[in-house]
Formats: sequence, C-alpha cells, structure tokens
Amino acid sequence: MNNRWKYSTTYQTNCQVIESQSLWGDVVCRIWLPHQDAVVRVYESDLKPMDMAENIEVMSHHISYVAAAAKISETVEGESGLLDANILLAPMVANVIPLPHQIYALSRAMSSDRIRYLLADEVGLGKTIEAGLILRELKLRGLVKRTLIVAPKSLAIQWVAEMETHFNERFSLVNPGDFEVFERLNEGVFTGKSNEPNSNPWRNFSQAIVTLDSVKPISKRRGWSNDKIDEYNNKRYESLVQAGWDLIIVDESHRLGGSSENVARYKLGKGLSEAAPYLLLLSATPHQGKSDAFHRLMSMLDPMMFPDEESVNQEQVSEYVIRTEKRRSITAEGEPLFRPRVTETIDIDLSKSNEQTLLYEAVTDYVKRGYNKALKDKKPHIGFLMVLLQRITTSSSEAIYVTLEKRLEVLKLIKDARHLWRQNEYEDDLLELDGQSQLDMLVEVDDLGVVDEVAEVEALLALAKNAVIEGPDIKTKTLLNFIYKLEAEENEDDLKVLVFTEFVATQLMLKEYLEARGIPCVILNGSMSMEERRLAQQGFSQESRILISTDAGGEGLNLQFCHIVINYDLPWNPMRIEQRIGRVDRIGQKKIVKAINFVYQDSVENRVRDVLHEKLAVILKDLGVDKTSDILDTSLSGEVIEDMMTQVIMTDSDLNEKANEAIGIINEELLKDKQSSIIYSISEDPDISLTQKVKNHPLPYWIERMTISYLKMKKSKVTKGLLGWTFTWPDGEVIEDQVFYTEDNTQLNKLLSLENPKVLNLVGSIPKFVPGQPIHKVQVTGLPSTVNGYWGLFEIKLTIQNIHFNRLDIPAVRKSYIPVFISRDNKVFNQTARAVWNQLLSSSSKLLGIHDSEKSREISDLLVSTSIEEGVSAYEYMKAAHAEVIRREEKRGNIAFNARRHAIEKLGLKEVRDYRLNKVDQEEKDWEKLLRAARRALPEINPLLILHINQEDADV
Repeated sequence: MNNRWKYSTTYQTNCQVIESQSLWGDVVCRIWLPHQDAVVRVYESDLKPMDMAENIEVMSHHISYVAAAAKISETVEGESGLLDANILLAPMVANVIPLPHQIYALSRAMSSDRIRYLLADEVGLGKTIEAGLILRELKLRGLVKRTLIVAPKSLAIQWVAEMETHFNERFSLVNPGDFEVFERLNEGVFTGKSNEPNSNPWRNFSQAIVTLDSVKPISKRRGWSNDKIDEYNNKRYESLVQAGWDLIIVDESHRLGGSSENVARYKLGKGLSEAAPYLLLLSATPHQGKSDAFHRLMSMLDPMMFPDEESVNQEQVSEYVIRTEKRRSITAEGEPLFRPRVTETIDIDLSKSNEQTLLYEAVTDYVKRGYNKALKDKKPHIGFLMVLLQRITTSSSEAIYVTLEKRLEVLKLIKDARHLWRQNEYEDDLLELDGQSQLDMLVEVDDLGVVDEVAEVEALLALAKNAVIEGPDIKTKTLLNFIYKLEAEENEDDLKVLVFTEFVATQLMLKEYLEARGIPCVILNGSMSMEERRLAQQGFSQESRILISTDAGGEGLNLQFCHIVINYDLPWNPMRIEQRIGRVDRIGQKKIVKAINFVYQDSVENRVRDVLHEKLAVILKDLGVDKTSDILDTSLSGEVIEDMMTQVIMTDSDLNEKANEAIGIINEELLKDKQSSIIYSISEDPDISLTQKVKNHPLPYWIERMTISYLKMKKSKVTKGLLGWTFTWPDGEVIEDQVFYTEDNTQLNKLLSLENPKVLNLVGSIPKFVPGQPIHKVQVTGLPSTVNGYWGLFEIKLTIQNIHFNRLDIPAVRKSYIPVFISRDNKVFNQTARAVWNQLLSSSSKLLGIHDSEKSREISDLLVSTSIEEGVSAYEYMKAAHAEVIRREEKRGNIAFNARRHAIEKLGLKEVRDYRLNKVDQEEKDWEKLLRAARRALPEINPLLILHINQEDADV
C-alpha cells in the first residue's frame, strides 16, 4: 500500500500526505483532503494507517453514507429516466393521506422546473391540500423558505388551520393595519422606505397569510391626500411584493382578473406574480366566460407565454392548468369519490297568508316601476337595487321590513347626499358580491330626484310591518316542519342541517324562531370577524344542530359532517346554488347529499326556473354533458340567467322568448368552450399506482441510513431509544428523540427529513472518490457468493456555466447516477451493479483489506472508462430533457417578442415605432445569446465509491 495515504483523526477522513517537516521536536505534515479538495497542516501523530481496525469501521460507515446519499439524490433530483426517480416526498410527511387526484396534482406540478400553475379542480376536491402538498414538497427539496398565502377574508382562518393540521406548517395571519403597532415597538426601524435595511415589516414573517382586500393597492379614498394613499400602499402592497417570497399561493384567484388592467385586484395580482419564482393560483371557476379576465390571470403565470388574448389557446393553457372533475375523482381503492346527490323542491303556497301576498304583490309592483324608471334615467345602480328588493320578497317579511326601513331613512336624508353613487369605485366588485353585500352597498346610496319615493316606501313599510306582526312566514313554518320530517327520515334526533339565505335579516329571524322552539343554531355571514367565523363553525360541529349562512358566510366552509342543505331562498345566479351544496358535497362526505330548495309555487321566479331547467335538460342531452354544473361553469351563464330573470320579472318580457335567448347564448358559449377547450376539457384521470408507489416508498429509511451512517463516520455518539434517535451533530447541536418516519403521522414535529438543512446538506455534499485513492476489499451481507469483481458508483452531471438565470427558467445542473460492476473475467453486469447498490442500502459491509496504489489505480481506471461507456443512455436522457427545456424557453421568447412587435406596429408615429422595434430586436438578440450559451451545457462524470466486492474469498 502507498504509505502516503493515511487516515486523519483530526478531519476523520482519508488523506494524502504531500510533505513532512520536522520543527522543534514535532513533525508537521501538509496533507490533501480529497473530499474537500483542500490542503491543510496537521501533526504527524494525528495520522494513522488506513488499515487500522478503528479506521476500517469508519470507512464502513462512509460506504453506507455515500451509497444512501447518492440513492436519495437520484430519487429526489436524478434524471436517469428510472421509475423510482423523482419520487414525491410530501405525502410521506403529511398528516393527511392524499387522494389519487391530489397525488397527481403534486406529481404534475413537480414534473416541471418552473412551478407556476393554476389549480382548477372543481369545488370540494381539496385544492388547499394540493397547494399544501406542493408547498411541503418544495420545502423538503430545499427550494422554499418564505411563503405567502393570499385568500379572501372568509377563508383565511381555514388556511391557517389546514396548514397546521394537515402539514404541521405554522402560518401567521397578518393584518397590515397592525404594522403601526410594529412601528411603535420597533421605533425607527420601519420608516416607510422599503429600500432601507430592516425596513420591511413583512420580513418578520417567513410564512404569512393575508386577506386579499387588506393588501390590494388603492388609487383614491374619500378624504385622503395623495401622500396618505402612497403611505398606505407602501405598507400594504409595495412592501409586501418586495419582501422576498419564494412561493406565493392565491386562493379564489379568479378575483384577480378584474374588469380591466386598472382594477386594484389585478394590480395586486400582477405584483404578486412578479414577487416570487413559484406561484400557485387556485380557482374552481377561473374562466367564468370572460376571455379578457382569464387572459390576465394566465399572464400572471407566464407573461411571455400569454402576451395577448390570442395566445390563450388549448395547447398553451394546458401546460399551466391542473384540473380534476368530481366525476373523475376516485378513492385510493379506485371507487368513485362522490355519490350522486338527491335534489328536492318544496313548493310553498304563499296565498295561505293574505298579509304576505299583499306585501309580495305591492313590492313587486314598486320594484318594476322603479327598475324601468332607473333604466330610463340611466341609473343602473338604482335598477340593481330594485332587483335586490325583488329577490328579498321571496326571502322573508322580516328582510323586506328591515331593508325598507333603511331605504326610507336614506330617502328622508337625501339632502345631505352622504353617499352618492360612484360607479367607477364600486362597479368591479358589485357583481361578485353576495346578495347581502350588494344590498349593503346600494341600499344607503343617496340619489337626487327620488324624493317622491318616500310615500311609496312608507306604504310598503306598513304592509311589511303587518306581515311581520301576523307571525312567522309560511316558509318559516314549513322549514320547522321539514326539519322534524328530516330527523324522522334520517333517524337522527341531532341531525345537522345547513340552511342558506341571501340576507342577514332573514338569517337572524330564523335563528330566533328556531331557538325559541328548542333547536340550537349558529349563524355565519360576511360581516363576521375571522374569530367569530371559527367559533360558529366549531359550534355547528359540536352542540348546534342548524347552521344558517349567507353566501358570503358560507364561502370556503368544509362541512362534510353535514349532508343536508336547505336553500331557504334561491339566488338568481344558479352557480351560487352549486357553491352552496359544495360546502357539504366534499371529500370525506360519507352520506348521500340532499339539497332542498324552498320556492313559492305561483311566483314568477319559480315559473322562470321551471322553464330554464327544462331547457337546460335539453342541452345536457344534446351535448352529452352529464351534470348541470358543467353548463353553468363554462360560460357567462350566471350573468345571462340573472339578466333573463330580470327582463322577465321586471319588464314583463315574454318568458319563453327570453328563456330561449338565454339558452341560445349559453349553448353557443358551451359549444365554443368545447371547441377551444380552454379550461373545461382539461381533466385527468388520477393514477392509483402512483398513490401506492408513494405510500410504499423506502425513501425515509434511506434518509435514516444516510444520516446515522454519516454521524457514526464522524464518531458522533448515536443512540436509539423508544421515542427515537438521540445524537449530536458535528457542529455541537444536540438532537433528542427524533424519528425519520412515522407510521401514523403522530410524530411529525419530531420528524427528520430533507427539510432539515443539515440532512439536506448531506445529500448535496456527497464526497467524491479520487482516482489513486486506495480501494477497499469488501464483503457485503446478503450478496450471493458468485458476486466477485469491481464495483463503482458514479455521478453524471450536465452543467451550464457563466449564465445569469434571471431570465431563463432552465436548471443550471442536472444529475444522474449509475452503478457499474465488472466481474473478474472483465464482463459488465448492469443488474448486478444495481443489486450491489441496493444491498449497500440495507446491509452491512465488512472491509477485508486495502489494495496498494498501483492496483487501486488500475481498478479505478478500468471502472471510470467503463462508466463512460455505460453512462451514455443516462447522459442522452439528461441531454434530451435539457434540449426540451431549451425549446420551451425558445417558444416562450418567440411568442413574447412576436406579440410585442405586433402591438408596436399598430403605433401611428413612425419614429416611435422604429425606436421600439429596434429595442425589441436588441432584447431578442440578448435572449438568443443566452439560449446559445445554455445549449452548451458541459458533461461531467465523478466517481463516488469504488470497491472490490469479494464474496468468495476473504484472503484475495
């Protein structure tokens, strides 16, 4: 053996002695550490022969560590094309068992280098879980440290709870308004200038959840100066997008599309899209029949790929959308995930109450006249208010009474003009609000010229008062009787029932009525705080039997423990009804969902719905669509149907004529969507085998073997007790009772995974074998006695050098791993090579000796030259993957530059046009230069382990 190779007790690794020097009675050596490629000085007394028993034991742990670390690296980021490469990590360390479609969403997201997707599963399929899995996967791979979640106010608490419950991820629910307190506590730190050190309060949160409307920028606010608006935007919006997020998740992201590029929510979305490399947009209804808004949404994911509406086509959109339909979703056993629903309509005879009938007819007459006058006077907001009043007539006498009282107060104070309508200020938000929110916005609007309404409203108010005094509405009594009937049918005395109404006044009346009869209730509406919402949901899951909710209150609810939904009143937009039922028709629902609709049997609203459903059924049959929500999801159907209802009810238009018009528009939109297949044709069949593969994968065991072998190699004290492993990292950090896998996910807070930076670093810094380094003779437990020869493990890399990647979404490094085995008679056996590697992952190895320098060099040269031959297929696979990404980037660039040229060519001034075209030409040349450099990725091969496997003769 070459006596220049020693074992350094100081650095606990093999080393090569370069020179020795005697100084004042001590011998000091300069040594080369091959694993660190560093030259250092040590005392000669700290160098020991490599074949000492103690050092051989260390080498045995080194072999186990490298074999496991390379296997993990191959599994996590390897690009060999093997079936077990690119395994999913997040499902192994989650408190939730993902369903096949959720595993598919994660797999699809992680299949690309650029993770910017629209998660568009239908309502109730668990998009929150999918986003959480992707978040965990990115964290486990060391790609994400700072995450921001943006959600509507009604969903924020749910996000906090689900991230902690299912993924052990703790998020801070941040209210930007609290930053003033932060400023006082950190006097002088936050000056409002986001470019100063430590100035950004968002930097204090590595994982934050904010509500959408709390951070959107504003352009004006009554009574505010421009300076105050700038200060507001700086703290809430500008500082937010400059806080250095790695991943941003936006729930209900269709709200960011806006009606134009000038809308605050779109500006927020645009800013967020540029604020993080990874972006997830969540929406069950991303298209909504609005091509311009959908284009704006897609451009947030990739502005180069979607520069204009023409670029939003099936081929390009499908690369960015992950979507599963309920009808295709299955359990891990392959059974349908959802059962068919049961829908029932309860006809209520309004004529049984004379007071209610008089009120309904009088209000209907009033709103018709008011609506038509508003059209004539070009006051659409007043027309909208009249439509709302008509909808209230089918809700409750109490709701009509409360609303008319508010309206009368406003009309009597008309001279003050306290709240004049500002169309530009409200129009974008109005249509997406629920009925109660629309009412709150419009009922107090002052409008000059309507003083003559006072007498009419006073008369209506008197009728409403009589109806309220008469006692409970016919519908209210029907609800109570129906609840008793359901309890008997379901044989449940404490049956949970979810009741929906559009209006808070009806909600409060129902709660008082039912509780007076011994039925405990809770309520939810859009005005409640997040804590009040949490307590209400908790109350419904425990002691309360009835949850009465408005549409805004019900947003985001997960109520799988309830299977009865009663629509006490029906919104005119039928998709809102689908969304209501979706609160209980969700993953985890074990019973058949029953949806019951209360309607006044002789009302014009009911007649319109009957005709509409009859005509929708024809579309279902003709187009082969198997559920109504497919139609209602695919176009502007909500607005079309609302408009039809308005025309028929308010202007006495012919019902059949208007219904045919509406159905014609819906049918045309549906056909267009089926042909263009922008969103609704995108739906995958989940793969059960992928779920099983993730469930049974041995990756956690490999991580354990790698970590423990490394620690023992470094001579750390390592013990395993009943609660887990206890040890000390080489830097002195003490770890107690840690686990590497957990069968029932009860010890996630003690789980050591790749998310731990030190564990991840063990994978990223695998030491290389240096040709010329002494090679060990090894016996491996479990291998047949016929396996005798030379074995090597090699890392193949493809690396792009000297490129700034701020404009290219191309991995700088690709890796693959190959084992090589050469028998004594110089034959190459690939299957044996893998078998040796697999055995090193689970068995112990016995070191029998060390070859001398000449023999070691001969063996390593033979294996290296063979690995170059055997690595061709792995290299070609990586090269093809790299070329595909280059093509994708080239395509993105071509689309973006062509779209910009097309827009510039429309400019009128030739000088401006030529200047901008020249600028685009130069940018394109720079882009092409980057691509040319990226194409010249350099190959590299590195030996990690080289061993002489000897199962037959320990004396060889």
